[in-house]
Amino acid sequence: MSNAGASLPTCYGPVSAQVMSKAEKIRLLILDVDGVLSDGLIYMGNNGEELKAFNVRDGYGIRCALTSGIEIAIITGRKAKLVEDRCETLKIKHLYQGQSDKLLAYRELLTRLALTPEQVAYVGDDLIDWPVMAEIGLSIAVADAHPLLLPRADYVTRINGGRGAVREVCDLLLLAQGKLDEAKGQSI
Repeated sequence: MSNAGASLPTCYGPVSAQVMSKAEKIRLLILDVDGVLSDGLIYMGNNGEELKAFNVRDGYGIRCALTSGIEIAIITGRKAKLVEDRCETLKIKHLYQGQSDKLLAYRELLTRLALTPEQVAYVGDDLIDWPVMAEIGLSIAVADAHPLLLPRADYVTRINGGRGAVREVCDLLLLAQGKLDEAKGQSI
């Protein structure tokens, strides 16, 4: 775009033309779990079971993105059955759990889906996410991400992780690609 400093209005506030231009090219959205899809809190039951809360608005955004042709992948450092169950519910086909080196999973996805880095967006919340975010087309940090990650991201959500930040990102991608209106009416 000729005026990279310009911003465009969205329902979440102004977004730079540069970010919207990058968002227009995205074919794969990669998400972290703890701190992005959840608020980062892990509840432990008396029998050692792990509980997390997921936001329904995020789930709706993911379904809209999927039905509009944007692939969704999860790359997370932890491993939990409930994440597998959530991915199954939302029809997310690409799940990488227990990844201490998220870059390896990202590169495998690029090869498997025959994509270029410019076609990938990543939403993270902590420094473990930065190596992938540094290589992709659109790096996104949630509003309550680690302070060192925020200035490195192309876009910082207005909404905190686990509170609808993923929905904000999905809406942004669909808006940039002219698909937001056609995504209405999806169900999860």
